[in-house]
Amino acid sequence: MSSVRSVVAPSLPGIVEIRTTFPSRGAAEACAARLVHERLAACVQVDGPLHSTYAWNGAIESVQEWRCTCKTTSAGEVACLRGIAALHDYETPELLVTPVSASPAYAAWVRGYVDGG
Repeated sequence: MSSVRSVVAPSLPGIVEIRTTFPSRGAAEACAARLVHERLAACVQVDGPLHSTYAWNGAIESVQEWRCTCKTTSAGEVACLRGIAALHDYETPELLVTPVSASPAYAAWVRGYVDGG
C-alpha cells in the first residue's frame, strides 16, 4: 500500500517540460543527446514527424517537424533553453515551458540528475 501512495502522492515543485520542434529527426536527436549529456535535461523524448501549419512573415507555412519534450528543473530551465537555442536553426524557435506534476520518485530523479550534476 505504501508503494502505491508514493507513486500517486503529489510531487515537490520544480519540474518543468520544455517543448521545441526541429526541421529534421537528426537535428532533434542531436539536441536530445546534447541536453542529456550536458545534464541540462534528465530526459528528452523525440517524436514525429509532425505536420505543422503556422503563419510566418505574412505567409501560411506548412512543414514537417520533429518535437523534443525535455524534462528538467525550474533551476535548470534557463540553461536548458540556452542549450536548445544554441543548436537551433530557426530564427524564432518554439520554446514552450510548462510546470508539471510528477511522482515523487520521478521528480527526485530529474532533480538529482540535472541539479545534482
